[in-house]
Amino acid sequence: MKEWFTAREAAELGLPGLPGTEQNVRRLAEREQWADHPFLTRLRKGMEGGGGREYHFRLFPTEAQLEFTRRALAVRREVTRDADGNTKLTFTGTETARVNRDARLAIVQAFESFSAGLTLGLSSRLQIFADRYTTRSIEVEDWIRDTVPQLSKRSLQRWRSAKRAGKADALAVDRSTARKGKGVLDAANGGGVRAFIFALVAHQPHLSADHIRTLCRDEFGETLQVERQGQIASVEIPPVRTFQHFLKRLKEAEKVALTKLSNPDKYRSTMAPAGIGALRHIREPNALWQIDASPVDALCTDGRHAIYACIDIATRRTIFYVSKTPRASAVAMLLRRAILAWGVPDTIKTDNGSDFVANDTKRLFAALDIEMDVSDAYSPQQKGHVERVIKTFQHDCATLLPGFVGHNVADRKAIEDRKSFADRLGADTADLFDVSMTGLELQRFADAWTETRYNHRPHSALKGKTPAQAAMASDAEIRAVDARALDILLMPVAGKDGLRTVTKQGIRIDHFHYVINAALPGTQVFVRMDPNNAGRVIVFDAGDGTFIDEAICPELAGIHPSTVLAAKREAQSETLDAATREAKRHIREITKGRPLIERVLDVAARDVPNVVSLPRRESEHATADIRNALDAVAEPAAPQKSTHEAKAMAELRSELTAPVSKQAKVTPIRSQETPQLRFKRALDLEDRIARGEEIETVDAMWLGGYQAGPEYRALALMSEDFGG
Repeated sequence: MKEWFTAREAAELGLPGLPGTEQNVRRLAEREQWADHPFLTRLRKGMEGGGGREYHFRLFPTEAQLEFTRRALAVRREVTRDADGNTKLTFTGTETARVNRDARLAIVQAFESFSAGLTLGLSSRLQIFADRYTTRSIEVEDWIRDTVPQLSKRSLQRWRSAKRAGKADALAVDRSTARKGKGVLDAANGGGVRAFIFALVAHQPHLSADHIRTLCRDEFGETLQVERQGQIASVEIPPVRTFQHFLKRLKEAEKVALTKLSNPDKYRSTMAPAGIGALRHIREPNALWQIDASPVDALCTDGRHAIYACIDIATRRTIFYVSKTPRASAVAMLLRRAILAWGVPDTIKTDNGSDFVANDTKRLFAALDIEMDVSDAYSPQQKGHVERVIKTFQHDCATLLPGFVGHNVADRKAIEDRKSFADRLGADTADLFDVSMTGLELQRFADAWTETRYNHRPHSALKGKTPAQAAMASDAEIRAVDARALDILLMPVAGKDGLRTVTKQGIRIDHFHYVINAALPGTQVFVRMDPNNAGRVIVFDAGDGTFIDEAICPELAGIHPSTVLAAKREAQSETLDAATREAKRHIREITKGRPLIERVLDVAARDVPNVVSLPRRESEHATADIRNALDAVAEPAAPQKSTHEAKAMAELRSELTAPVSKQAKVTPIRSQETPQLRFKRALDLEDRIARGEEIETVDAMWLGGYQAGPEYRALALMSEDFGG
């Protein structure tokens, strides 16, 4: 058997768990560090100077090793040796046919040794050897004699010719199968009758031969088509007796296939291929757990309960939890008991039941960094260890419990029959099965049985050690979790996903409002419900999961709403003060400085490009309406001023044109400026600009706005009238 393979050869094997390409096999070898096993890795022959490597199949993943071994064993069963012990012959017939072939080949080999050196003719040698064999003058092994009790010259010659022609398999004879598959019901209608009967038996195993014959008449008519001597002939449908013999042979020959179709559970438990020691590589505690649940085979005063089981594969330690109904909370409580007792596991194998794949369960696994391995649907054999320990509990513990109802319907009927008809008449279930145990007592019995009996009983998978001894012998590090933190993670969430948005009334859950002080309205939070206090929830940040605060529902917590509201307002006021304190400081600084418009315009002025626009050619556009509008805005002729008015205007002109003393300090308080002072200020700025002096940006902006106003135009007009 070939045991060493290159990466390419390993990929071509098509084994489960082994990559199907050479590159991925090399990556697996590098990731699993196959090269670190000097006795299971070697250089390929002819490449000692470097290059390809060969790997022993023991380095393959466990699943691939099992399949490879199975294939190798199947090949060895088909490989046999010739009578001379040298030539390998491949044979796939029945065991009886193989024995007949080997016996005939051994006889031919014995004849060749017998006739070597004899000068007689071949016919004489054949006759002498056949006679001596029949009269037992030749020593022959018992199994050969039992297979071929008599020998004729003609048979010996025929066997000898077949061996020389390389047709040794033609010597394989099994007379019991000579007519196998050649009966009327086997071959009729091209095998269609047999296929139809097989389907009927698989669909309804309790059909009688008469039922099946009648259904065949309905399906194929009164005659069947059978091939005889190369011709298709019609024959009458056989009698019931023929169908009885055929059904007997069919059920024996197709026992496994019929069981898989008609009773899948029996097939999985008794006939489906099952690996032994497939999880032997799990050697450290908490590397892999398996969990499952099953109804207890005993009744309690408050009904039938389910038993949830958790088993550590490496040590076979087991913990049970009793629950009235199957739900995700029961899974959580089972894990709480196991984690506090053993630590956090790496992986947990579950089935795909609703309580095991619920969002709460997945969320708990993610929070504890536990990998969830869900088995395929309707595949209990994938978690056979926990299935087995539950069966052990049912047969070793539940059988002793008060209220035991049996492991199946037959057991239950037998228990009922122990009482006379008079005792059964009118009796309820509790009286009939002597039910006196509560659910709490069932939990206590399960714990006591586990600790005192199961965990201290030698286990065959542990080489005679007990689960308790296996756990104590390990020095592996245990990942422990604080019970308080674990209790928080086990709390159910609000609604389906636990997400809520805080409003001004608080957090709304099931038509109740929970008041929270540390979260402002609009904040999205993740909420866990306190199972021991309906008026209290634990609130976390929905983004990063950090703890925020507790929230209280006054109605459910028994607190007056006004008290909670006052505390809420005070806490929110403090929170807002802390959040806005820095902003208020900046607002004060902004209001004391320059106006925002001035800041924006200042920056905008710096961004204006220094580009001089060229003069454009213009033409005056005029219409009747435009001319009328110009007449409306034309300045009227200045009226003749009186002597008194002229004198007043002269005084104003003198005041406006009077020079300002350099020693005088002018305080530009806009609220104290008169129109004359503002006009005077504008004239000064215009003179400075005309002389080419630089002025402040603020002054330039003020001048531009002032020149566009009516006050400037009026005073400028008056100044012109006075000859300014």
